[in-house]
Amino acid sequence: MNTVSIQDEEFKKSKEYQEFITLNSGKGNLKIRAYAASEAIPVGGLHITVSTDLKEEKVIFFDGETDASGMIQTLSLPAPPLELNNLQAPTSTLYHITATSKMSLPQEFLVNMYDGICVVQNINFTPGGQNGY
Repeated sequence: MNTVSIQDEEFKKSKEYQEFITLNSGKGNLKIRAYAASEAIPVGGLHITVSTDLKEEKVIFFDGETDASGMIQTLSLPAPPLELNNLQAPTSTLYHITATSKMSLPQEFLVNMYDGICVVQNINFTPGGQNGY
């Protein structure tokens, strides 16, 4: 599977991306919060990647680090538009979150994004443990 950044203008012109953005014309918001010691210590500098799979491409929507407060502030991500039909569950788009640190094993999370919804993904690191930092 090829990896491509959402910043790649050539990729944005591709048929696959155009189809994706047509199906995901809404926007969902994602916040990430990393901490240790039962939420007492924020984990700054944790490397975070947010991506989704599009046929043969892994599309990276965010690649950066948590701030000193252990936060990645609101990321706006494409999501299917909300249909106001209370007889059906709303559709979503699946995103992958990967958290890595120099002194820990990577952690993987899956999150569904919905139009108009803010999702908060908590990442708990245990110092000295398998995921210690």
